[in-house]
Amino acid sequence: MTIAALATWLITALGGFYMLGTWIARGGVRGGTSRLPVPVIFGHFLLAAAGLVVWVIYVFTDAGALAWTAFGILLPVALLGFVMFFRWLAVTRTPSVRPEGAPGSAQATTAPESAFPIPVVLGHGLFAVVTLILVILSALQS
Repeated sequence: MTIAALATWLITALGGFYMLGTWIARGGVRGGTSRLPVPVIFGHFLLAAAGLVVWVIYVFTDAGALAWTAFGILLPVALLGFVMFFRWLAVTRTPSVRPEGAPGSAQATTAPESAFPIPVVLGHGLFAVVTLILVILSALQS
């Protein structure tokens, strides 16, 4: 189960990297029209990466405290993920009124996160939930 959690965590990370790259490329870091606050985005990313590092160490050492630490790190990651998901939903339901300018420019009217493909967002969330479940089950067995 620990290896399955690692695999789902890595798949989740791939989707997250894709969305982070898309968001940055479309000017999300500069603020503008993004509904996703920079601290929330990078907090989610950094905590998820830290949790993944702890999980990899756990896989190699089998120290139960590390499994619980990884789970504890995942809780705020999940909370931030839910916050971003619901803010992203609002963006996908709000049509652009004006013509779109260059990404990240003052004329841009669509949020950078509106470019996230729906299957990537849903897949990222689904794998994140599965990861959380596998991590807690692994921690309970340790």
